[in-house]
Amino acid sequence: MIASLVALLLLMALAPVESAPLEAATAPSAETTIAVSPVDALYERAKLSGIISREVLEAAYERIEEHKLDVSSGTLAIADMSQPSTAKRLVVIDLDAQEVVLHTWVAHGSGTGGLMAEKFSNTHNSHQTSLGLYRVGERITSPKHGAALLLQGLDKGLNDQARAREVIIHGADYVSEQFIAQTGRLGRSWGCPAVSRKDMSHMISTLANGGLLFVHAS
Repeated sequence: MIASLVALLLLMALAPVESAPLEAATAPSAETTIAVSPVDALYERAKLSGIISREVLEAAYERIEEHKLDVSSGTLAIADMSQPSTAKRLVVIDLDAQEVVLHTWVAHGSGTGGLMAEKFSNTHNSHQTSLGLYRVGERITSPKHGAALLLQGLDKGLNDQARAREVIIHGADYVSEQFIAQTGRLGRSWGCPAVSRKDMSHMISTLANGGLLFVHAS
C-alpha cells in the first residue's frame, strides 16, 4: 500500500502543470491617463482662479487658434469687460513662464457704458470699446497721452478699425483706485483700453512688438 501511494505521488509530480494566465501582464492598467487641455494647464499653473474665469481664458484661446497664432510663448493680456470697471479686470500672462505678471484696472470707452461695459463698436466716433483679438505693436509717444502702444485689430468687422480710430493702450489719470473712491467707477476713454500711468511702463515692457490682447464681454 505504501508503495502504491509513493507511485501515485510520483505520477502527480511528473504530470504537466497548466500555466496560469498572465493576467497581471496583459490586463489593462487600473490607472487611466487623463489628457489635460492647454487651457486647463495654463489656468492651473498661472493660478488664474479668482482673477478671470476659465471660460474667458478658453474664449481667448479659441480666438487665437482661429487666427492660427502660437500660444506656447510670448505674452497674452486679457481684458474681461463683463466685469465692472471697479474690478481689476485686466490680466497679463507670461506664456513662457505660465504666470501672471500684471493684474490691474482697465477702462472702457465712454460710449460703452458707465460702471458696466454694455455696448461695443468698431465704428469711428462711437467712443466705444471694440471686442476681439489684437496684436500689440510698437511703443509710440502720443501727443495727448504720452507713452503708448499701437494696436492692430485682427478680427474683421469687430475691431479691424482700431488703427484708423487711433485705439491704443495708454496711461490715464482716471484709471486709479483714487478715481474709483471718488466716483464709484473708473473714468472712461474714447474706446482705448486705458490703464493707470504707473502700469503703463509694465505694459510696454511685457507686450510691445508682438504681444496679444483679447478684449472679452459676455
